[in-house]
Amino acid sequence: MSRRQRWSGREARVDGAARTPGELAGARPGPAFEITVDGRALPALPGQTVAAALWAAGILAWRTTRAGGKPRGVFCGIGQCFDCLVTVNGVANRRACLVGVRPGDAIGTQEGEGRGELAV
Repeated sequence: MSRRQRWSGREARVDGAARTPGELAGARPGPAFEITVDGRALPALPGQTVAAALWAAGILAWRTTRAGGKPRGVFCGIGQCFDCLVTVNGVANRRACLVGVRPGDAIGTQEGEGRGELAV
């Protein structure tokens, strides 16, 4: 193994291909389960956030702004921007990028909300 390979953050395989972070960590996701988003059944995996499950299903926007009805989804991904708000099991204004999914969760899209002083 060359010095560059050793310090690149990715371990080389015998066949020369780089290993993914999941392979390096030995990650093995559990079996998929079902959540519902606005009444539509979607698959999710243990450890995913609501945002990750929505992205995996091809849903990129799940909220609209009060000012102009513009679509919003994940922007920062760390819970600071409040663009990814959803309703989870009847509780509004949950940040999809921070909330983990659980089997049977009912996710709802929402309009507006967020920080009251901002036109988000």
